[in-house]
Amino acid sequence: MRKIGLHEIEDIALGAALLGAGGGGDPYIGKLVAMSAIRECGPVTLLSPEEVPDDALIVPIAMMGAPTILSEKGIGGKEYQVLYDTVSQFYGKPVYAFMPIEAGGVNSMLPIAAAARLNLPLVDVDGMGRAFPELQMVTFTIGGLSATPMALTDEKGNHVIFRTITNKWTEELARAVTMACGGSVSVSLFTMNGKQMKQYGVHGIVTRSERLGAAIRKVKEIQEGTPEDNFLEFSQGIRLFKGKITDVLRETRGAFNFGRVMLDGTGSAKGHQASVTFQNENLCAEVDGKIVGTTPDLICLVDTETFAPIPTDALKYGKRVMVIGLQCFPLWRTPEGLELVGPRYFGIDTDYIPIEQRAKEGC
Repeated sequence: MRKIGLHEIEDIALGAALLGAGGGGDPYIGKLVAMSAIRECGPVTLLSPEEVPDDALIVPIAMMGAPTILSEKGIGGKEYQVLYDTVSQFYGKPVYAFMPIEAGGVNSMLPIAAAARLNLPLVDVDGMGRAFPELQMVTFTIGGLSATPMALTDEKGNHVIFRTITNKWTEELARAVTMACGGSVSVSLFTMNGKQMKQYGVHGIVTRSERLGAAIRKVKEIQEGTPEDNFLEFSQGIRLFKGKITDVLRETRGAFNFGRVMLDGTGSAKGHQASVTFQNENLCAEVDGKIVGTTPDLICLVDTETFAPIPTDALKYGKRVMVIGLQCFPLWRTPEGLELVGPRYFGIDTDYIPIEQRAKEGC
């Protein structure tokens, strides 16, 4: 058990944006929301999963929709109370704690803001270890948990609760309502007890995000080695490409950001081209037409000077970036995990090959 204050928020937002693999929302917006809540309501208590009783009611809080729309609409602040009331009334018992459902600049921050404003603890766990575009893409689905009853509310005060037959149906119906509400909403889903959270959650995600963020901020202070090599060492990243963005194709469709970014190589990569396709999150990286990394491994773009992660909605022509790959949570590499989030689910015509194996074999 420990406290999360303003200083910790800075690092968590930065590290979570890296683990968001291009998605999960703008870390600047997420940071402002969480900081505002902590300034007004005080620090948040962070619990390890082991500190949570098995019968406790645990509620993940998240934003659903296109990150570019959220940056324009913003978050009202009353949504958390609506979600809390809806869930607690449905179950007939109070919510014990909130948790993030994924890593990302916004979706790691909203549960902190909710916990601060409702004076509840936050659990150091999530359901992905990264970010994915669709709500059924969590480890809890592999564990057989239902996304519903799922509460959804917008900044105007509209709210609904879903009961569906599968988690994929939850995604389809909630996505349609999200579009009707303007393209972004706040949700609570996969409400579970403490025992289920411990069994299927990705433990330590908030702490990992904080450590990554702190390391990114201090990377240029390290005396030995180059900043780039130090960044790759502490992030355990694999350098896939380094270059300048030459084009960004992006469209918002069905409450998702779809697109592709093209790069021309710089330095040792000069004369080569790369591309990264995304659906909110980066899904596939190619160099000279050859796939070098795919989902469920993390494909991240970072600034070559600061090593700050760049969300897909912030990609711009002329920016110099490094494309890196990070290994995903092991459960995603199982047959059940790949059925949910493997490359073929997203229409990428290749079998999944672990990113470290692709780098070693050049496949």
